[in-house]
Amino acid sequence: MPKVKDIMTSAPVTISPGAEVAQAARVLLEHRINGLPVVDEKGRLVGIICQSDLIVQQKSFPLPSFFTLLDGIIPLKSRESLEAEVRKIAAVTVGEAMTPQPVTVGPEDSVQTVANLMVEKKFHTLPVVKDGKLIGVVGKEDVLRTLLP
Repeated sequence: MPKVKDIMTSAPVTISPGAEVAQAARVLLEHRINGLPVVDEKGRLVGIICQSDLIVQQKSFPLPSFFTLLDGIIPLKSRESLEAEVRKIAAVTVGEAMTPQPVTVGPEDSVQTVANLMVEKKFHTLPVVKDGKLIGVVGKEDVLRTLLP
């Protein structure tokens, strides 16, 4: 059974948290990738920014959903989730739009582990980390290639 190190893309394209959202969109489109690891000045993984993180900026401002019961207002969304959604919509930098502390895999993990994460958690791109350092990424296309002879 192949391992992540056998199918991953080594030396992936990355972006810094201070980059503008438009630059991240440009990089994603130019490289035809879904996810972009976000690394700090020391090369440590601090987040991931995906197409869906940027597409949310085209979403309309969410109106709080609530209902009243016995003269009380009951919100249908938590205040924290509403605030997080507003922050993503208004993001200017990658650091504001990214998903911090992303789920990662190691180079010795199995392709089956990656496939399970992608299907169950709906991930398209997973950073590969060894000893706290980003060493690659694995995407759905990488997993699909394992099906070919």
